[in-house]
Amino acid sequence: MKKNGMKSTPTKPADGADRTLDVLHFERDSLGAIFAPKSVAVIGATEKVGRVGRTVLWNLISNPFGGTVYPVNKRHKQVLGIRAYADVARVPETIDLAVIVTPAPTVPGVVSECVAAGVKSAIIISAGFKEAGAAGAALERRIAETARGKLRLIGPNCLGVMRPVAHLNATFASAMARAGTVGFISQSGALLTAVLDWSFRENVGFSACVSVGSMLDVNWGDLINFLGDDPHTHSIMIYMESIGDARSFISAAREVALTKPIIAIKAGRTAAAAKAAASHTGALAGSDDVLDAVFRRCGVLRVNSISDLFHMAEVLAKQPRPSGPRLSIVTNAGGPGVLATDTLIALGGELADLSEPTMRALDQVLPPHWSHGNPIDILGDADPERYAQVLEIAAKDPNSDGLLVVLTPQAMTDPTETAKRLTAFAVTPGKPVLASWMGGKDVVAGEAILNQANIPTFGYPDTAARTFTLMDRYAYNLRGLYETPTLVEAETEAAPDRAQARQFILDARNSGRSLLTEFESKQLLAAYRIPTVPTRIAASEDEAVQCAAAIGFPVVLKLDSQTITHKTEVGGVQLNLADADAVRRAYRAIESGAKAAREPCLRGVKHFLGVSVQPMVKLEGYELIVGSSIDAQFGPVLLFGAGGQLVEVFRDRALALPPLNTTLARRMMEQTTIYKALKGVRGRASVDLDALARLLVRFGQLVVEQPWIKEIDINPLLAAPSPGASPPAGEPGAAGLIALDARIVLHAPDIREDQLPRLSIRPYPAQYASAWTSKAGMPVGIRPIRPEDEPMMVKFHATLSEESVYMRYFHYIQYNQRVAHERLTRLCFIDYDREMALVAERKDPNTGENAILAIGRLSKLHQSAEAEFAILISDAYQGQGFGVELLRRLVEIGRDEKLERIVATILADNVAMQHVARKIGFKLKRVESEFHAELDLSRP
Repeated sequence: MKKNGMKSTPTKPADGADRTLDVLHFERDSLGAIFAPKSVAVIGATEKVGRVGRTVLWNLISNPFGGTVYPVNKRHKQVLGIRAYADVARVPETIDLAVIVTPAPTVPGVVSECVAAGVKSAIIISAGFKEAGAAGAALERRIAETARGKLRLIGPNCLGVMRPVAHLNATFASAMARAGTVGFISQSGALLTAVLDWSFRENVGFSACVSVGSMLDVNWGDLINFLGDDPHTHSIMIYMESIGDARSFISAAREVALTKPIIAIKAGRTAAAAKAAASHTGALAGSDDVLDAVFRRCGVLRVNSISDLFHMAEVLAKQPRPSGPRLSIVTNAGGPGVLATDTLIALGGELADLSEPTMRALDQVLPPHWSHGNPIDILGDADPERYAQVLEIAAKDPNSDGLLVVLTPQAMTDPTETAKRLTAFAVTPGKPVLASWMGGKDVVAGEAILNQANIPTFGYPDTAARTFTLMDRYAYNLRGLYETPTLVEAETEAAPDRAQARQFILDARNSGRSLLTEFESKQLLAAYRIPTVPTRIAASEDEAVQCAAAIGFPVVLKLDSQTITHKTEVGGVQLNLADADAVRRAYRAIESGAKAAREPCLRGVKHFLGVSVQPMVKLEGYELIVGSSIDAQFGPVLLFGAGGQLVEVFRDRALALPPLNTTLARRMMEQTTIYKALKGVRGRASVDLDALARLLVRFGQLVVEQPWIKEIDINPLLAAPSPGASPPAGEPGAAGLIALDARIVLHAPDIREDQLPRLSIRPYPAQYASAWTSKAGMPVGIRPIRPEDEPMMVKFHATLSEESVYMRYFHYIQYNQRVAHERLTRLCFIDYDREMALVAERKDPNTGENAILAIGRLSKLHQSAEAEFAILISDAYQGQGFGVELLRRLVEIGRDEKLERIVATILADNVAMQHVARKIGFKLKRVESEFHAELDLSRP
């Protein structure tokens, strides 16, 4: 009997990927009433020329969208010849969308009337809310309280919504956008209108244009989800001034970026611009460097200009992403090739190093005086045939990740015929092809041919080179998200002592302190298996000498204080002390400096408690910094880079959001300059980069699991080439890594737990992991899935019969399709806010390897309290209670996550899964060849 059942709703995204290959992909369209309304009320409609209410009404009635428009005006019986109603309650049908253009003070009442009338959604165009000050913010709070859970809102202070493919224009813009495949979301209505004007000149079309305003309800995440599922949208462009709900944005962007490019401009890079953006939107602009890290984490490409925004939307829709930074440039003039090269190198790209076979082949078809390198200068007399021959050779070079073809009109040049020959290379697997046809009217026909063949064209080669580097950055970020990481907590490594770490923090809080001493900080690091230098505490000169003698000279003395955070600023670090006399002198110097410190004592605690005594570690390696601090919008943020006393001068660091895995940790390291040295330079051996990545993962765990930590620095973390023999005490460990100093600051003692900063990315839900015993008496571990499970998932799918696959997916799927890396990484590397997948695993007694025996998945439906479940069990383990246990646990998770309903669709032939669902309490209803299962969690 096959206990595999429940299908995901089939959808067909723009890229042609079959989403029925997901274990689960099902969602509810919560914004349909906004983008496809059957009835629209314009509240505040008027006939007065120049008023927003007139423009909105006119735009709606002059662009037939297939629905009915109702003007609402308390004073007039007709507006623009259409019957008007005094309020929305008197409209003769239920309204899908209300467009509100009344003065700000009246809007809370209007929204209340809409809720009472059953209106499904609203666009508040009116201004005068939080961007205007405290009184406006109070109005917003009233609106939010009234509308919460009852109708969806876009705005306030926005231009409105356009859906060109449906002929819907619910804005006060002067014209309707052309229909196309770009979804544009803008926080600035003025910028949206400017982009619309530009789009008419450039013949760019949109699937939707949304002005979000203050994002009181519908936010970036909601709209990205909608456009991600929209078959008319192939790419998404964003103009952003504030992030709003960070977790919602990251969650939606990370999923959608897999199938549709998301390109964003974020205003506020400079302090002055950030201040202007804040005053414009009434929201914090946030740290710009942190936002870059956020975009990298969720696969969003950030650009700096409107032109790059549209260039990237075009090229990513037409050409494949490059597999690396190496570009081959083919040109008929040296100057343009040099310009393209300068831009390419300056932005982090590389010129492809042409292979020997490529060089020999080019020698066969080019005149003797060609450039004999890259850029490939094929000389000014190049005809279409020469271009075609060179492109065919260059496209096959394995050292190249992309092609840029540059043409300057010269006496012997035929731009149009050359363009025709180039179209044969429009589809070069894994290599984007870009073109720069320089000139005026002579190249227009050629450009049209290239664009029609999906080869993007640029007026200048440096613009094309910049676009290629942006494509590479985008591809690099996406690859980093879904490379399979390695598991950090292997069985050979001890797990963190989380309870001990919590106790250290609790002891400090109970004493009213927010600063941990260096000794306490190192104990906390050691609890997470981060190697630290041996440290002893001495409260007197004599104790310091005794500790130094026990450790062995030379030693280091450091201030032991519960109040002073930066020891070096008060002379609190004394290095390379060779004997007892030096230790005594250092002790007295540290005591004197601490007592002279001007920092206020905490509850009468003295600055000077004594010293810590540590071995003097030979600095034969690199000083690094690893840290974390709180960002106002994104919560805890991790930092890695070059450390030491000049860390703030060199500013060689990278930021990332916790939690990390080994892949994300490695990518974080790669963003720094010191990474080049860590790999080995000038004959020096490489640092153990794998060990360093694992340390960063454990550090991220510490930050995630100990939320009372406000700031934490390891500076320096010494990274030395891994020694072959066991190191002496105080030397870098077997992996060559050791924390020499640490500083931890806790949140203030008067902060409540519910006031602690929220993580932007939900960490691994370890609370849902526990042991279980099958009917056959087999011990099994059941836990949430993790990215590192991909190899086990490949083996799991090999254990499934065709019948099991059919019962689960409602059709048969080939094994190689089911285990494709792109698919499995999406199933293993999940967003725990969106879905929860439990795997049942068992260690093979013969091989000692773990194996997945079954998987159950619960996926939330967007913007609802409902989720759908799916279960898949290896054939050899069916009938042993796995289905009942997994579904029981999924239901408990649903209750914990405050869901109201869990549903599924089960084939009529799948009697076993029907039995499992009934046993857990689901009600089943047959609909043709399927059963619809539902469990109401809102009832006790």
